[in-house]
Amino acid sequence: MKIGVVGVGALGSYYGGLLHRAGAEVHLLLRSDYDTVRFNGIRIDSIEETVTVEPHCHQRPETIGECDLVLVSLKTTANDRYQELIGPLTGPDTAIVCLQNGLGNCEQLAALFNPEQILAGLCFVCLNRTAPGVVAHQGFGKIVLGEFGRPVLPRTQAIADLFQKAGVPCEVVDRLDEGLWGKLVWNIPFNGLGVAAAAGWDALQAGKLPEQLGAPWPTDRLLADPRWEGEVRVLMQELVEAAAAQEIILSPTLADRMVINTRAMGAYYASTVVDFQLGRSLELESLFLEPFRRAQVAGATVPRLEALCVVLEKLTRYLPRP
Repeated sequence: MKIGVVGVGALGSYYGGLLHRAGAEVHLLLRSDYDTVRFNGIRIDSIEETVTVEPHCHQRPETIGECDLVLVSLKTTANDRYQELIGPLTGPDTAIVCLQNGLGNCEQLAALFNPEQILAGLCFVCLNRTAPGVVAHQGFGKIVLGEFGRPVLPRTQAIADLFQKAGVPCEVVDRLDEGLWGKLVWNIPFNGLGVAAAAGWDALQAGKLPEQLGAPWPTDRLLADPRWEGEVRVLMQELVEAAAAQEIILSPTLADRMVINTRAMGAYYASTVVDFQLGRSLELESLFLEPFRRAQVAGATVPRLEALCVVLEKLTRYLPRP
């Protein structure tokens, strides 16, 4: 199977690298890391092992050509480049699997490509890109895979089998709503509060930023402070209730399990925290604003999510302009 990977950060490098090691023909669409990966390959540093693989490297999508499967792991801030980057990789039978964070991405893909070609995968994994072509895998890795707006098809299981062969646990589900909101229960508190902590507790409560910012916080520091852990849990509860307002019922023990698992991870910098540290645009739209809008439409009361969105939008003024 010929696989194209669009968005070769930590996520695309990790899953693309493992699929290549398992025997798939993997083509990476690279930008700044092109020369490094072309000559040195992708190195994945996991607790269990270090893996180096050498997939095919490209700087332009046109040189990849039509693929059987396209993995979309772009930052959602680049969604306006879908047509440019994905279009040359697709044919009438190409499956497009969206591995991006948040809500609304599949809908944007469906507006440009045949909706029947689109699937989504929810990645439950702790990764960071530590250097060009180098990924640190701190834990987990499971993908929950489903069709966009349809029950599973034979191809859904075939794609899941590819991941399984590559050593990636992959669960196939008929409806992705539960997984999408379940993942937001972790993503919104730890990504959002990790960044908001740079402004401080008082700023989060008042929505007014200080003159100077501190550093954003990793997960272990958030959970070590009773006030911030309390904020994590309040946000988690709001998201569980927002999901319920849309008839998406999440486990009542989900938040507790997530906190326990996150403590076990140690010091982990969530992706939005890393973006903020590096001065990159934040994934505000898909990861925070769209969930907030859907919660509002459903009639859910989410004051802490609203306050977090306000603070994060204000913090973007500290980031360099594109």
